[in-house]
Amino acid sequence: MNSSYATHASRSSSLFPPLTVATLVTAILAGIAADLTWEIWARGITPFWVGGPLEPAALVQSVFGLKSKFLAELIHGVVGVVFYPLGYLFIARPIARVVTPFLPWWIVGLGFGVGLWIFALYIMAHIFAGLPPFLGFITLTWASLVGHLLFGLVTAAAVRWRES
Repeated sequence: MNSSYATHASRSSSLFPPLTVATLVTAILAGIAADLTWEIWARGITPFWVGGPLEPAALVQSVFGLKSKFLAELIHGVVGVVFYPLGYLFIARPIARVVTPFLPWWIVGLGFGVGLWIFALYIMAHIFAGLPPFLGFITLTWASLVGHLLFGLVTAAAVRWRES
């Protein structure tokens, strides 16, 4: 058996992480780290750039017709801490391993962040909430991109740390 076949066979057998408590803990730790990074960026740094914080809860309220900002913040928090990191582990990273196996982990993390940004500002904001695509590419759009890039990078870094 040649080494490229062995590498491919090894990679395909480990395409997805095992369904274990350790994997869930990895996802949640990655989500907490990424969400804290997002919050520091969105509420602490972005206001200096765009004049106000990023408000993902307002988007959640628009999409789901919620009146409660607290409930919208809770939904966004749970999605960021639990579901997005699971999406990285079980969707984004496996796709990258098959389609672009030559990319380093940090590029895959940044790509994941871009995917989250597209999901937030095109799928959710435009298709579901009826806002202009990518909010018309205003300054807030670019602040959101940076926040999502940071989220993706920190998610990937935390997963890499936990798996090493």
